[in-house]
Amino acid sequence: MPQFATVEAYHDSLPAAQQDLLGKLLPLIDAEFPGTGAVWHGHPVWSLGAKPGQSPVCFVKAYAGHVSFGFWQGQALTDPSGRLTAGAREMASVKLREVADLDSALFAGWLRQARELAGRP
Repeated sequence: MPQFATVEAYHDSLPAAQQDLLGKLLPLIDAEFPGTGAVWHGHPVWSLGAKPGQSPVCFVKAYAGHVSFGFWQGQALTDPSGRLTAGAREMASVKLREVADLDSALFAGWLRQARELAGRP
């Protein structure tokens, strides 16, 4: 697995379609968690602790056919769309295959909820 020093390096390593998708998604995440994105275990994670992975809140991970956008406490989020899929423990994520799958208002709402769940107003 390649190692990336920054979220930007991770973004730049992806195929063009996934770069486009992340180009729309990353600003939404950074609006709620400015300056907290780091690469942890090979993919971007946004945390509220002093070190990457300390109090993780959300992540982005690219696969061959999609990009997963998920939350450590995702099962506690209110999701009127029904798009979040439960994962291990309390996690939940959504699979994004193209830019059209990105719903800025919905995702910004999830991010605000995730920040509140993590104890940051």
